[in-house]
Amino acid sequence: MTLVEVPSERVERWAANFTARHGETTMSTIDGALRGLAPDGSTFVARLPFGATYDGAAEPAVFAAAVRAPEDWGVLLVRKGGFAVGRLAGRRLVDSKVGQRHVQGRTKAGGQSQQRFARRRDNQARQAYEAAADHAARILGGVRGPVVAGGDHTAVDEVLADPRLRGVVVTDPWLAVPDPRRAVLEQAVASACSVRVEVVNA
Repeated sequence: MTLVEVPSERVERWAANFTARHGETTMSTIDGALRGLAPDGSTFVARLPFGATYDGAAEPAVFAAAVRAPEDWGVLLVRKGGFAVGRLAGRRLVDSKVGQRHVQGRTKAGGQSQQRFARRRDNQARQAYEAAADHAARILGGVRGPVVAGGDHTAVDEVLADPRLRGVVVTDPWLAVPDPRRAVLEQAVASACSVRVEVVNA
């Protein structure tokens, strides 16, 4: 199985290409998703972003028109090397913050020096997470919709443990991202808004 991200404006073209490769495809709407079955046995399952279910016509154009970004939602990306937080209205960023923090890499030294190094590294990571939590609380505080997260699972969990973020509801998908920068945040927004298609080629 292959998982692909398809922006809503390309869903029709993607489905047409699938049919061109595999033959006249039978479409159906099952379990909140648009499904396709080709004569050669290849299949696809397309799901709306933000955990939304689809119960409309079994047509790619109608499915694509059902893609909606929430009116108020957020993105939280955290790794040891930095963080990015964004609040959105639909697909428009209304507030964001990107920050980098230096956290030393691992050392091959042994003994007490290694222990001191590990403590220093842990302290740097904790300070980085605290900074990320401060900005996340300011930007995402009171957010009504879901938050899409990504980066390092442990780092995100550390940030979300802040009591000020208790009301944040994280939704799929989990975004695998490099150290967050502005361009990484913008790509994360695009990924969060894309249709996810599971493809099985016969």
